[in-house]
Order: sequence, then C-alpha cells, then structure tokens
Amino acid sequence: MILMDTHTFIWYVTDDSQISNQVLEVINDENNQIFLSIASVWEMGIKHGLGKLSFNVPFETFIRQQMSINDFTLLDIKISHINTVAQLPLHHRDPFDRILIAQAIVENIPIISGDSKFDAYPIQRLW
Repeated sequence: MILMDTHTFIWYVTDDSQISNQVLEVINDENNQIFLSIASVWEMGIKHGLGKLSFNVPFETFIRQQMSINDFTLLDIKISHINTVAQLPLHHRDPFDRILIAQAIVENIPIISGDSKFDAYPIQRLW
C-alpha cells in the first residue's frame, strides 16, 4: 500500500519527465496497491476550476478513467485522519499536503512525493 501525492499522480498520468524511473517502477509494480487521496482529487478540482490544470476530457471523466486504467484506489478522508491533522506540527502549511501526511501516518503507508518538507513528519517518503 502506497499513497501518491497530488503532483505524483498528475506527473504519472501525463507522462511528465519530472517523475523518476524509480518512482515509475514503484507505481507500475503490480504488487503495490496505489492509493490516491480524495483530498488530491479535491485539490485538482480546485486547480482545474481556476484554470491552472486542464485535461483533454471533462475533469470527472479524466479522474475516473485514470483511476480505472491504472487500477488506483481512492482513499477517503476519515475522522482519524482529521484528528491527526489537528495534532501535526506546522512544518508544512499546505492543507492538502497536511491531510496526505496525516493519512500516511494513520494508515501507516509510505507516500510517493517529491516534497522534502514531508520528511519532517514520521512517515516514509519515496522519491
């Protein structure tokens, strides 16, 4: 079980060169169950609505297609995740990243992210 950061998902599904071969191997390994947080979908929806992120198909269609094509699992936000966010030190102030960190802590799973600020928390970051 591995959680993807929002930018990792975007770079993966758009074949962006910023994603390393090592990360590609982890995501493509059929033995790894890859999760995408509903918080990441929410973040992408906001950016899409602001015109900062666009796809060739409607937003919802794009997300559903990519989840299905890549066999990713959606991770809902639980009260335990929110409770953990409330207790996190403010090393990272982005609310979407903070919920991803909390989810990684509560679910005890690594997160695939290029954001080194995540290293200030008790999680395993893959990159």
